[in-house]
Amino acid sequence: MRLTPEELRARKRRNVWIAAALVAFIVLVFTTTVLRLQQNQAAERALLQEATGAPR
Repeated sequence: MRLTPEELRARKRRNVWIAAALVAFIVLVFTTTVLRLQQNQAAERALLQEATGAPR
């Protein structure tokens, strides 16, 4: 079965939107991971300074 040019355009448009959504999700997960790592490192530094009595 051959697709009409209109159906091909619709398929391409749909694929572009799916790709854009996938990229947005990947960026969201990456950003969340980096922010959580930074928060954990800051908390660990604060605990270490508190435990050793070092000034902040």
